[in-house]
Amino acid sequence: MAKDLSPVEKAKFVAAKQASRMIEDGMRVGLGTGSTAEWLVRCIGEMVRDEGLAIRAVPTSRRTADLARELGIEVVTLEEAGWLDLTIDGADEVDGALNLIKGGGAALLHEKIVATASDRMVVIADATKRVETLGAFPLPVEIIPFGWQATKVLVEETLVGLDVLGREVELRMKDGEAVRTDEGNHILDLHLNRIGNARQLGLALNQIAGVVENGLFVDICDALVIGHGDGRVESYDLHGEAEETQFDFLATDNIFTDISD
Repeated sequence: MAKDLSPVEKAKFVAAKQASRMIEDGMRVGLGTGSTAEWLVRCIGEMVRDEGLAIRAVPTSRRTADLARELGIEVVTLEEAGWLDLTIDGADEVDGALNLIKGGGAALLHEKIVATASDRMVVIADATKRVETLGAFPLPVEIIPFGWQATKVLVEETLVGLDVLGREVELRMKDGEAVRTDEGNHILDLHLNRIGNARQLGLALNQIAGVVENGLFVDICDALVIGHGDGRVESYDLHGEAEETQFDFLATDNIFTDISD
């Protein structure tokens, strides 16, 4: 229940709750992937259950799709939706220009496709995700499995000529095996420490044979909703203008249970 959450989970919850207010009946909505996006799906599920909200949702991963269906949200493909009114997703990092690093949940390809097929993209996050300069979080790059070692070498060579502080590249592993995305691809994590020119880096990476997509979202996000552990929510647009909202945690609802990272 909301009042029993840790400060970080409270921050994620209130950001998701505030963003869910942007959703209107009949919308086609892209649903992101990750722990903050899961809070959003649960908020939408509550609106479907209690308010009769009817939307068509396009999830960015199987994990999100399964949760949405469980909560009674209509799930469709992007092909069926055609175009989206709104996508709401989380981020691993977001800077002052609303540029993002995404892909910690290995869903960056679907997330970028869905976000760019939307009239508007809104990012929800806790306050720790906001940074002055991107790069402390490892940059995910989705690559095809065939020849992945060669692709890794090409990525490392490309980084030498770019404005980054670190150049360590590693294949993402889990339980002793290479992580597979929903498309069956691998993920390279680039430990760059600081990214001087996100647009240049993104373009350079996507020119490498074997690279499918990278986790830099430049000029895609339209608004940012930042939650805090005390229930405050700050909403920013591309002009940097902010609005503040305050939630309390006196009300309880068993739809909101802890979601682990």
